[in-house]
Amino acid sequence: MSYQVLARKWRPKRFQEMVGQEHVLKALVNALDDDRLHHAYLFTGTRGVGKTSIARLFAKSLNCETGVSSSPCGECSACREIAEGRFVDLIEVDAASRTKVEDTRELLENVQYAPTHGRYKVYLIDEVHMLSTHSFNALLKTLEEPPPHVKFLLATTDPQKLPVTILSRCLQFNLKNMIPERIVDHLKFVLGEEAVPYEEPALWLLARSADGSMRDAMSLTDQAIAFGAGEINEADARAMLGTIDQRLVYRMLECLVEQDAQGLLDAVRDLAQFSPDYNTVLGDLISLLHRIAVGQALPSAVDNSMGDKELVQELAGRLRAEDLQLFYQIALMGRKDLPFVPDAREGLEMVLLRMLAFRPAGAAPSGPPAKLDSATSATLPAESVQPVAPVTAAQPPSPIAAPAPAPAVEAKPEPEPIQRPEPNAQPQPQPVQQAPAPQAPAPVMPNTAPDMAPAPPVHSMDDIPPWEDADIPADDYAGGHQDLPSGAPETPPGKKSEPELIAAPREAASAPVPAIAAEAAPNVVQSAAEVPAQNLKIAQDLGDLPTQLVDLKEDHWARLATSIGLAGMTASLANNLSLEQVSDATLVFHYTPEQKTLLNDVQRNRITDALNNYFAVLVEVEFKQDTQSRETPSLYQIRKRKERLALAVESIQNDETVHRLQEHFDAEIDLASVEPID
Repeated sequence: MSYQVLARKWRPKRFQEMVGQEHVLKALVNALDDDRLHHAYLFTGTRGVGKTSIARLFAKSLNCETGVSSSPCGECSACREIAEGRFVDLIEVDAASRTKVEDTRELLENVQYAPTHGRYKVYLIDEVHMLSTHSFNALLKTLEEPPPHVKFLLATTDPQKLPVTILSRCLQFNLKNMIPERIVDHLKFVLGEEAVPYEEPALWLLARSADGSMRDAMSLTDQAIAFGAGEINEADARAMLGTIDQRLVYRMLECLVEQDAQGLLDAVRDLAQFSPDYNTVLGDLISLLHRIAVGQALPSAVDNSMGDKELVQELAGRLRAEDLQLFYQIALMGRKDLPFVPDAREGLEMVLLRMLAFRPAGAAPSGPPAKLDSATSATLPAESVQPVAPVTAAQPPSPIAAPAPAPAVEAKPEPEPIQRPEPNAQPQPQPVQQAPAPQAPAPVMPNTAPDMAPAPPVHSMDDIPPWEDADIPADDYAGGHQDLPSGAPETPPGKKSEPELIAAPREAASAPVPAIAAEAAPNVVQSAAEVPAQNLKIAQDLGDLPTQLVDLKEDHWARLATSIGLAGMTASLANNLSLEQVSDATLVFHYTPEQKTLLNDVQRNRITDALNNYFAVLVEVEFKQDTQSRETPSLYQIRKRKERLALAVESIQNDETVHRLQEHFDAEIDLASVEPID
């Protein structure tokens, strides 16, 4: 006897043998058992989901010699002939090859005649959507009111092409695609009955390649048996299907976890030897990330469909949830953009490099921050310098420069204020760094402060920090200063001298800010002067930020908090902590009762990890709810803003050009618009 393919040999012979489609079978079984039969049925669904098989079983149930029921005997002549495809009263029509109206009329001429052998004459029209418009019109009347001995069973893979007049005359049943789990279970049963050795991962490959079609899965299984010389194994199945080794996908994800760019590109190079479909590769990576996400949420829900449950659970423990979600989104968007790249391999590499380049907000840096010298730090944005180095006198952050010999405006990429000399400047032995007092009659808008005279407690240009919140260095409260560059002017007339500045009060956080500065800064909601008196110890400038834990002092925290790589809510919480004690490798932070709810274990771990990464050592961090006796980074930044704003307001008020405008035009200064120009 010749070999019979598995798809035909294992076609179901009873409704109970059908795999899936329970929603359709239930309706048909109840209709047969209760004798509530319609005259026309329409079965829709993709290829290989059981449309023809269900129609033949329905015809067998209608014509079984034992009677109409959902369980035909399978032994009578009608059942055998229908199973063998030679039952005279079951007319199977391929509508794809008989689309003309003449074919339909010829078919319908015999409808009026009674069945020859069976109880009903059944017309099974496959791919009915291929009929022409005239054929549908010819079928309409007969389909609506056929003789009592006629049943129409229509099957199609594209019901959208059917006229609504046809759809309204039929009971429509939509068959669903088979899920891989059902296909694998059925293949296990069939191969067990056939005594064919197999590997379960190979069956999953076949089931996924079948794309929801049981017939395709059976055909691929036949091919895999032939390819493997009587057995089915994973390697042969991959070679036959042309799919990549799944281990390469795991290898790429391992390199992403380890931040190994070289290993990642090597994995892509090895992958390219298979000439894969890179869109499918990204799909496999997305599926793996999904399984890992499921493993993180519910470890017991991870299936062992690919025999990799332990590996998936291991990756779920190593990958941060934030990184996993970002990788998933990048891969999903990269798959959408893949058709637009010149080369598919370049598209895959770019997607993977994006995963390496970007990190979620709040993620700690992968290593300790690089050390930069002061000159380099002054040329970079505050966000890119970690730790923040102090700006030297040679490169002040403020655009205010030393006076030039004559008034001139120098063209630069960024606008700079006009440089004006001091006519009566005389050298003074005291090495005090002061900004020149403006004397030239150049017009200045009242909302800028081009040449600002210093106000307590600022001693030098280096002490004026940048305006960015993320990078505000501490002031020099110990009275130290740097020498002025050559050609710097003396203290202008009417300004405070060096001894007067040093004698100014150090407790700026508790000293009242001049009313004019507060009036000029409506955008500052709260200043250090408005904070309730807590006898805070004001942070002192201890020089460069420490990069070693042994050099860390409590006062460093006011500036260090913005340099350890925190962002978002974690950075906000860290800015409101006070570092109260530093001993050995232990740091003790105090927080307020209002922070207790937000400062959970996740936020504490992020702060601890950031400190560990910054100092490149393990740091023991303690968080206590207690009185904060030291200035927090947030209060430090508020205090520096107020000082800088007061400096700008005083500079505007003392500007001679502004005085002349007030005298000649009766002008008034809009203090609310004053902002430091740096």
